[in-house]
Amino acid sequence: MNAFHKPIKHIACVASNSPKAVKGFRQLAERYELVPTDEADVLVALGGDGFMLQTVHDYRDSGIPIYGMNRGTIGFLLNRFELDGLMERLDRAHRVVLNPLVMTAETVDGRSCTALAFNEVALHRYSQQSANIRVLVNGRERLDRLVCDGVMVATPAGSTAYNLSAHGPIIPIGSNVLALTPVSPFRPRRWDGALLPHSVEVEFIVLDPQHRPVGASADSFEIRDVARVRVAEDHSRPALVLFDPNHSLEERIFNEQFVH
Repeated sequence: MNAFHKPIKHIACVASNSPKAVKGFRQLAERYELVPTDEADVLVALGGDGFMLQTVHDYRDSGIPIYGMNRGTIGFLLNRFELDGLMERLDRAHRVVLNPLVMTAETVDGRSCTALAFNEVALHRYSQQSANIRVLVNGRERLDRLVCDGVMVATPAGSTAYNLSAHGPIIPIGSNVLALTPVSPFRPRRWDGALLPHSVEVEFIVLDPQHRPVGASADSFEIRDVARVRVAEDHSRPALVLFDPNHSLEERIFNEQFVH
């Protein structure tokens, strides 16, 4: 039985606009009776990792669990695409609770905005000059001046994405830590980042933002010319994602640590 202790009877489906995803949606609709999202027990998402991440954002407030099937390339957040036995797979699926990061950004001209990220919140330079960023954790200054191309806070689910490309650590699901990872740090030259408890608040203060402009992003949301950015984990708005027992997200993140 699945983690919700009730049989899966009704499924909805969304698909990206790629030919593979559109074809998969058509095949799924021919095999199974699809219902509107508000009548479904599970939402099946067909596409790649980017589409799956967007689907998690779009349907997070609905409370519906999301089961992704890969119609893209890597498919790290997705299960294999297979039409046979789908209802049985959904009944056996394991649930992963993803708690997002909430980014609160203030711009140079005094604007303020908030956005959620299930992968990472990242700062990045917008000029030929390196960004100069002060880093505070729970209000305590940890780096007075980080000279870099950028810096991010990544979740365990996002640790194998941009964070890994920036040589950040891979974090197992359920470890209750976040990665604080610099991008091309120049000073301190040997600083590789840090692992932080998931309960902390990280604050970035951009030094000289007028001459060294910096932007911030929370997954696909982006804002330019930030002066200050605060990041904290939000437990009030989780997303529920389903994985096949033999293809769990935890196992894939664990395996990534042994890839050469």
